[in-house]
Amino acid sequence: MGHSTQACSVALSLILLASHLAYGQSAAVATDPISGLALGPNYQVVRAHCTACHSAKLVTQNRMTRENWLSTIRWMQKSQGLWPLGDQEANILDYLANYYSPIAVSRRPALPKHLMPKTRL
Repeated sequence: MGHSTQACSVALSLILLASHLAYGQSAAVATDPISGLALGPNYQVVRAHCTACHSAKLVTQNRMTRENWLSTIRWMQKSQGLWPLGDQEANILDYLANYYSPIAVSRRPALPKHLMPKTRL
């Protein structure tokens, strides 16, 4: 591989990695072989609180913003009997927002409307 080709390859790899991370898609994370939950800070707190009532699949198959996870927690507290999480609530939300936030599926954000081409009818 030539010097310029190798440099382009490295640059492209860095760009792809940066765009991958910028859209909430973190590098591969180890998961608990039993629950399937991502292993990381606050994993055990989440496992203890969440899987006491439901399968970890309800966490791993969903991706929400921190605000939506909080709304889901409030709904579970109001209608499903979830206990007050106290000081652990922030840790749980940190974990969920870090490992189970929305993932962008496009290669870039949509263009703002003022930059879109005008369509003819």
